[in-house]
Amino acid sequence: MAKRRQVVRELSDGQCGYLHIPDMGGSGWAQFNRDVRMEMSRPALIVDVRGNAGGNISELVVEKLTRTIIGWDLTRDAQPVSYASNAPRGPLVALADEATSSDGDMITAAFKLLGLGPVVGQRTWGGVVGMTGRHQLGDGTVITVPMNAAWFESYGWSVENKGVEPDLEALRTPLDWAEGRYAVLDDAVRLALELLESNPPATPPNYRGVPDRSRPKLPPRTSSPAAPRTSPGT
Repeated sequence: MAKRRQVVRELSDGQCGYLHIPDMGGSGWAQFNRDVRMEMSRPALIVDVRGNAGGNISELVVEKLTRTIIGWDLTRDAQPVSYASNAPRGPLVALADEATSSDGDMITAAFKLLGLGPVVGQRTWGGVVGMTGRHQLGDGTVITVPMNAAWFESYGWSVENKGVEPDLEALRTPLDWAEGRYAVLDDAVRLALELLESNPPATPPNYRGVPDRSRPKLPPRTSSPAAPRTSPGT
């Protein structure tokens, strides 16, 4: 992940953040939250769910990605903080592949249905149906039972057994891997930079329009008449 983040920085000249979410469970949520503040501070953001093994926290990730910046908190001698905090500043691009599965399928579908940005890569795995825990039969065979399915607007039931198609198909070939090329990241960064040209990132205000709240000047002092002098004993 660190290497891919470095590649994104180099390809985008520091304009793109990079978030990798390996699963939709506790470890994936922890990794997401470790990285989210720094990566969302960049003008554009790459969200990589390739190989995502699924889980059940995609709604929490989507909630973060759909936040909108409507203002800024500015503190003396500190960096401005967006309001809402940890919200994307500009365009989003998702990466998915044939190993993006289960809740990974679902977040890819949500990414497209909510119009968060384009998806780059390969069609997702297409296995969304959830199951009960493992059951052991009398002969020692272990089975699982499918219990719940997912339905989406526009997709209906079709995410199961088909997956979610990318907006831009891209593949890192074995030769790319052997020669150290990051073809899919390159396509994603190029697309993010193109989107930045037409959708500039949210930017904190400068201080030119800050109202003057300093204490007003006091009115000039007027000299008071001298008190009359009295003689002793009077």
